[in-house]
Amino acid sequence: MKTLFAGFALALALSLSATGASAAETTLRITLQLPLKSHLGQNLLLFKDEVEKNSNGEITVEIYDSAQLYKDSEVPQAVGSGAIEMGVASLTRFVGEIPAVDIFYMPFLFNSDSLVRKATTKGGPIRGPLDEAILDTGSRVLWWQAYGGAIMLSKDAPLKTPADIKGKKVRVFGKTLGDFVTAVGGAPTLISGSEQYIAYQNGTVDAGMTGVSGVKSRSLWQVMDWITVTNHADIEFIVLVNEAFWEGLPEAHRAIISAAADKADAAVRDEMASIEAAAYAAAKENGMQVYELSPAELQAWKTAAQPVYQSFLDSAGPEGAALLEAAEKLSATQ
Repeated sequence: MKTLFAGFALALALSLSATGASAAETTLRITLQLPLKSHLGQNLLLFKDEVEKNSNGEITVEIYDSAQLYKDSEVPQAVGSGAIEMGVASLTRFVGEIPAVDIFYMPFLFNSDSLVRKATTKGGPIRGPLDEAILDTGSRVLWWQAYGGAIMLSKDAPLKTPADIKGKKVRVFGKTLGDFVTAVGGAPTLISGSEQYIAYQNGTVDAGMTGVSGVKSRSLWQVMDWITVTNHADIEFIVLVNEAFWEGLPEAHRAIISAAADKADAAVRDEMASIEAAAYAAAKENGMQVYELSPAELQAWKTAAQPVYQSFLDSAGPEGAALLEAAEKLSATQ
């Protein structure tokens, strides 16, 4: 009887192998704090489709959106420890280990699309050193996901100048953004993206900042009235993979994943302008008002924010100084 069962099992195994019906060799679980309908979620779907198609089913990608598994603040540790294979995190979540990552949140530094593209070029003078530093935390950066410029949200009136934010509690999502709020007279409160809706709804904060695409994906028009277009920082998310897991993959699988990551990187960057335009349109259609700063008002914000630069240099040290110098060189070529 044992021989009969053994023969049957062997025949079944050979049959599955011959027909290609065996299970996927590699499973990539990805944690995302945003809804799947967000442009970051859609970008992950592009990656998933590319990987599964080009691996002929040998690699399966599972996406867990809306912070089902981990909040944004928990992603670096979860991926770095190997608790999950992949995750999407705001770049600023690494500021504790790598203060220089907040170069992208220096007020009004990357003030054009061309500058942002130069700064986020793979292997470039700004992104390159940051990717290398993050590798030391146990995670490899597969690609960057553009999230657009930071804007301000408020309820009853727009935030035209720093005087309008004085004394207000403001939702932020990073240390340097908090320094910015402090410099212009507000009181920063660190709140993760998945919790900001409730914070606005309950009055935990009076104002906040996010990317305009987040206003659309999170329906923030239900709890806030005004968008002030400051574009005072460049918001970047990064897609991480556990380095030990990565090194254990077959070379062919790494090649497929890397190619899909590069395609996803370029796609989200190229689509950012249209994504933001659609988000502004959706916000207006749902009752929000959008305020554009005058040149004088913009200058008032820039002047008030200057102390943030020294704070960044003090915390980020030589690495931060080198990146700031690289950013200024990029700006000079404009």
